[in-house]
Amino acid sequence: MSLEQVVVWVIVGGIAGVLADAFITGIRVDLIGAIIVGILGAFIGGWIFGLLGIAIGSGILSDIIVSFIGAVVLLLILRSLRRL
Repeated sequence: MSLEQVVVWVIVGGIAGVLADAFITGIRVDLIGAIIVGILGAFIGGWIFGLLGIAIGSGILSDIIVSFIGAVVLLLILRSLRRL
């Protein structure tokens, strides 16, 4: 894994995390939290899309979309756990 790949992960994770944080109410994360949520969301989104057999293309925009959807799922789970 190169330094460029790590930087892309952080940027994509940050964008997806900030977008998901703005989309889901009831739970707020800071910038570092948004990056972490976005990176974890990329794994969750990739897993979900893989299970469903969906491929939305390649490139940074599709990575952001998949990460965003995974981050939304993660924030919904965290919000439901916080209410318990």
